[in-house]
Amino acid sequence: MMQARWWLTAVAMAVTMFAGSPGHAQRSTSTSRLLVLNKDDATFAVIDPATGRVLGTVPVGQGPHELVASSDGKWAFASNYGTGPAPGHTISMIDIAALKEVRRIDVAPLNRPHGLAFVKGALYFTAEANKAIARYDPVTDKIDWKFETGQDGTHMVLIARDAKIILTSNIASDSISEIEQGPDGAWKQTIIPVGKGPEGIELSPDGREVWSAHSRDGGVSVTDVASRKVTGTIDVGTKRSNRIKLTPDGKYALISDLEAGDLVVLDAAARKTIRRIPLGRMPEGIVIPPGGSRAYVAVNGDNHIAVIELGTWQIASRIQTGKGPDGMAWRP
Repeated sequence: MMQARWWLTAVAMAVTMFAGSPGHAQRSTSTSRLLVLNKDDATFAVIDPATGRVLGTVPVGQGPHELVASSDGKWAFASNYGTGPAPGHTISMIDIAALKEVRRIDVAPLNRPHGLAFVKGALYFTAEANKAIARYDPVTDKIDWKFETGQDGTHMVLIARDAKIILTSNIASDSISEIEQGPDGAWKQTIIPVGKGPEGIELSPDGREVWSAHSRDGGVSVTDVASRKVTGTIDVGTKRSNRIKLTPDGKYALISDLEAGDLVVLDAAARKTIRRIPLGRMPEGIVIPPGGSRAYVAVNGDNHIAVIELGTWQIASRIQTGKGPDGMAWRP
């Protein structure tokens, strides 16, 4: 009888150990995917966020920078910015499930495509070399709209929910643009001066504010969308801000400091820095999935993604990707 009890206890312990083992923990039924662009490899990678496993890669154009997924989660679009001596003029359209580039969209004479947004079935992108933004229709395979900002370094783009307001960060002009469509269909631009080198740009969850992170003066500007005026400037003290993301609840702003190697956390309501998290060399892109329990930060110089637990601000894990991860997106 004692031997039988010992055997049952041993089996129970073995089952418990297996359930907590790393191999068992890596089993995932989730279909959510982390999408990553490896700038130096010129590849697009699909990652299972539950296991950290790279499920596959797809070659794209040279110098890919930014990434966005279509609203239905079927397609990904990568802006092929190009290299220093060779400006890019294409955007890769990728079938995420099939892991295949289905179209290399030539946007010439527009050059240096960079910031991307996908709204109402259309892809919006910046053409940095042309001081412009444009809209691409994947159904007709045509660029059906273009707007010239006239600003140097039109870099990132945001689209308000009704697709009637477009916002851009203009690095070299030290401004952001708010471009609004009027009742008559005409588009009107308001140029809003901010700090030095605004690069990262983010819309608050309620759509009322635009947060822009300055790459050259360590500040963050908060702009009221309705009045088109800067309502506050926060001295964050970054060496070179790259991207900024607000958590889904609007409580925190996360800024990647490319030169310092930190992720800077701001209390959005208090407008102050509450944490600096050392990540490694050249942290760049940031993704916060719906639900807002974790943030993913591309640590470009160390070839991995840092997974940050929001609230505790601990590094939960690091995911190896490819060379030079930068732009990221989330497929729910």
